[in-house]
Amino acid sequence: MNSSIIQILVLAGIAIFLILRLRSVLGTREGFEKPPAPAPVPDARRGKFEVIEGGPDRDISDHVPEGSPAAQALAAMKLAEPSFSVSEFLRGARGAYEMILMAFERGDLAEVKPFLAADVYDAFSEVVAARQSRGLTVEAEFGGIREVTLQDAEFDRKTSEGEVTIRFASELTSVTRDAAGKVVEGSKTELRRQRDVWTFARTMGANDPNWQLVATGE
Repeated sequence: MNSSIIQILVLAGIAIFLILRLRSVLGTREGFEKPPAPAPVPDARRGKFEVIEGGPDRDISDHVPEGSPAAQALAAMKLAEPSFSVSEFLRGARGAYEMILMAFERGDLAEVKPFLAADVYDAFSEVVAARQSRGLTVEAEFGGIREVTLQDAEFDRKTSEGEVTIRFASELTSVTRDAAGKVVEGSKTELRRQRDVWTFARTMGANDPNWQLVATGE
């Protein structure tokens, strides 16, 4: 066997060794594998995320129409505070609604004061004080929430304040008694349907995680 053939066999052996070595380190690919989609890139000119590849943010589009002003506001809130989740916010809003509503019904606002804007707290306090001045007391039991719908959202880029408006539908029993204990309104056995439209606000990115109730309506 001449020297040229020997050299070829040696080089072929080295090539096979290198191929097997690379396969063991890098692994193998079978078929066509689509490269991962790049992450959303913030567009500083428009202050929102521009997704190069992939679908809409389901955390937003599950609650408001895609591309709507509310959706754009929620996207801006997420840009200002990446940990913000619309779904988690709505879950928290359910609990806050029950807590605030029942505190108002029972006339004890002390525990919920941190979650109320000053003008909302004053308005609630006036109603509670008026009941007390007439010697009225309210006995209420929460029956559950039937609807929680995100109705609108706004974001102020100058102040970074976000506002989210939610429509609630709930049920409760409520009995109002006079100073003598006589029932003057309501029933302990009949559910009363309650509908409210509440707006919560917060400065996105702030250290304080609490949202405040800033407006109420029906």
